[in-house]
Amino acid sequence: MDAQCPSRLVLDRIADKWTALIIQILAQGTMRYAALQREIGGISQKMLTQTLRSLERDGLVQRTVHPVVPPKVEYALTRLGRTLIEPLHGLCRWSEKHLAELQANRARAKAKLQKTNPVAAVADRGSLTYR
Repeated sequence: MDAQCPSRLVLDRIADKWTALIIQILAQGTMRYAALQREIGGISQKMLTQTLRSLERDGLVQRTVHPVVPPKVEYALTRLGRTLIEPLHGLCRWSEKHLAELQANRARAKAKLQKTNPVAAVADRGSLTYR
């Protein structure tokens, strides 16, 4: 697949870990920045800001600044952003259904690697854990 293929560019945006989480959380309704950051957990301020800006640029998230002191900024999914809710819910359902199988496969692969190359097995820290 060509790196500039439109479908690849779109998948790069929506398949991003933080994008998927932000869309899932904003599916519940409009949120302020700090509430969104708390709800996501584990995301840096820089990464949240970059991801929200990209989502806003792509027309998936709307940023509303209310003219009050202190400034009040809210984020909400646009009509286009809401079209991603169901596909992402489907992905979450698939993940939950197959998580145990994926974890078992990872454990088998890690055990096999440990038998053949113990040093590489220590370096392999990939895991499948979800909250």
